[in-house]
Amino acid sequence: MPERSVPNGPVSAVLPTTPAGVVAAVVSLITARSGRIRVIVDGAPAAAPDDLASRVVAALAPRRALHVRADRFWRPASLRLERGHEDPDVWLDGWLDDDALRREVLDPFPVTGRALPELRDPVTDRSVRAAAVELPSDGVVVVSGSALLGRGLPFDVAVHVRLTRAALIRRTPRSHAWTLPALDRYETERNPQDLADLVVRADDPQHPALAFPKVAEGRAP
Repeated sequence: MPERSVPNGPVSAVLPTTPAGVVAAVVSLITARSGRIRVIVDGAPAAAPDDLASRVVAALAPRRALHVRADRFWRPASLRLERGHEDPDVWLDGWLDDDALRREVLDPFPVTGRALPELRDPVTDRSVRAAAVELPSDGVVVVSGSALLGRGLPFDVAVHVRLTRAALIRRTPRSHAWTLPALDRYETERNPQDLADLVVRADDPQHPALAFPKVAEGRAP
């Protein structure tokens, strides 16, 4: 199943909410669909997409869901760091092992219900001997991480957690400031807001807002 996209256009229907309201909105998008669902929660590291994904999985209970962090599917350090530890272009285009994430999680899950929770420890760079998890016919896999949209990954629901550039600079640690050019490229070249079912505006994490791009395009969110 190819990745869906919508034409570029204004994002409207912006609704102020709370952190709990963000989780409820994502859960609503998931429960509106039947069968096994693949969800992508995308955002810069400073936007904490992994935290949102964890809260969504918890809120889906008792419906069974698996959280898969994209950094557990990074390529080996010998490949991703071949041009140095701080190359923004390689970080954007070459750190994630797209093929492995598709092969072990996104492609088989709708048919078999099986997904591998992790492939490699991003800290030790060692392969992880994790067993595949099998979920029922209404199971949900939530994949979280950065720069996940616009690279051909198949999904059923996509959420993009957006920070303005000022907020991104403010909330990115100095040790990771080298990723900022890559995140700028991601926003301008891949237009993640246009690929998402839900955009979370999260400059103030305690006072977020929701935007529904497909409402702006005349589609139901």
